[in-house]
Amino acid sequence: MRKLLLPLLALIATPAAAQQTDWRTQATERTVVLKDFAFAEGGKLDLNMHVTTLGTPRRNAAGEIENAVMVLHGTGGSGHQFFRPQFADELFGPGQPLDLAKYYVILPDNIGHGKSGKPSDGLRMAFPRYNYADMVTAQERLLTEGLGVKKLKLILGTSMGCMHAFVWGTTRPGFAERLAPFACNAMEIAGRNRMWRQMSIDAIKADPAWNGGNYASPPESGLRTARYLSIIAGANAWALQNEYPTREKAVAALNAAYAASARNAADANDQIYQIDSSRDYNPAPNLAKITVPVLWINSSDDFINPPEFGLAQQHAKLMPKARFKLLPFSPDTKGHGTHTWAQFWKADLAKLMSQK
Repeated sequence: MRKLLLPLLALIATPAAAQQTDWRTQATERTVVLKDFAFAEGGKLDLNMHVTTLGTPRRNAAGEIENAVMVLHGTGGSGHQFFRPQFADELFGPGQPLDLAKYYVILPDNIGHGKSGKPSDGLRMAFPRYNYADMVTAQERLLTEGLGVKKLKLILGTSMGCMHAFVWGTTRPGFAERLAPFACNAMEIAGRNRMWRQMSIDAIKADPAWNGGNYASPPESGLRTARYLSIIAGANAWALQNEYPTREKAVAALNAAYAASARNAADANDQIYQIDSSRDYNPAPNLAKITVPVLWINSSDDFINPPEFGLAQQHAKLMPKARFKLLPFSPDTKGHGTHTWAQFWKADLAKLMSQK
């Protein structure tokens, strides 16, 4: 599955307008092998990290790359998701916030995702049990060892990538000159958010076909439940009500969304690892270490990060240069997936990039 938390409307249909630019033709892809990568909870292996880059690295007088930007995907995603027109066409062109004539844009596939090392490569459930700390360590080694990048102008992260931005800021303060975390909270994942994640894992493991991860064919019954949870968690309830106001239309839309989700299905073990990797995330006690400018954006229609408690607003106050913005709920926003639709926050990102 290319992106685990993809809104239902996006699964059913892509906007009619085609991409103005095929950004893939401007991209370079490579795989960097991180030798003897040691995982926080045990295990070591030579870890493949796949990365896509756009633009040209520019070096200062000391020979150091000075124009690098890293964009981090969400759970179940990959760097390629940022080629979608609602993101790339809004950000990468001339005069836009991440103009490729100005910036060297780095799009990693994180551990367990895309073309990077993951359980389905062969180890299955014997693959080391990675967490967000491991994923950020792998990103750092990819930058420094693989690409020669020792400083970033920006880390922009969506969903899981949003949380990774907070891990970066609290454990490697100053590596990135700016942070743009979109669609997450900066505290332990608990309550409803933890519950639906655990439901997804339990559903897959409860399917007899899963067989402890050694399945001969995918555990489809468990995966169906996990996909259903992902579809509804990423959706905008207002838009769904407007678009599918009858039982028949709602069921037909769900069936279409499920079919699209199944076509892009993740391996069951990969999906368990992806969801489970957030288990010990909790940067909140260390947020004061983040002293660089921060643009933190959540949306009011986000089931996964509900705004009612005002948690993000409280945590933003712990960072001296943080600005938090809550996008209003509307039929046009995209639920949790608003993070990838740049039209809603493009102007704010441009202001961040000009901030010292």
